[in-house]
Amino acid sequence: MTPFGEAMHRLRGVRGVSQKQMAAAIGVSPAYLSALEHGKRGAPSFEFLQRVAGYFNVIWDDADELFGLAALSDPKVVLDTSGLSPAHTAFANRLAGRIRGLSGETIRMLEDVLEKGRFADKEL
Repeated sequence: MTPFGEAMHRLRGVRGVSQKQMAAAIGVSPAYLSALEHGKRGAPSFEFLQRVAGYFNVIWDDADELFGLAALSDPKVVLDTSGLSPAHTAFANRLAGRIRGLSGETIRMLEDVLEKGRFADKEL
């Protein structure tokens, strides 16, 4: 399941809406919703996101968060390391090879490193 799929599943659960009901209301197939929720489809389009936000009548800040989750939800990530150092390419390939075996704790630690690095890079 992707971050967006998890959020959409949670929204449906809170509102007591089935995939079939939601699909009919926003003009997509239940199979498409299922594929999104289970990470078998790429990130949804902006138009689709607007329909979901409208359907659930989410406020602007919540819609913004939902759109952000969608941007992080493409299950087939491609990292382009062309023009970067050999160390960058090796790291990307090692991560790709091991990502399925990483624990939740390790993922959180790596996210912390990325978050701290984002601010450190701005100071350079």
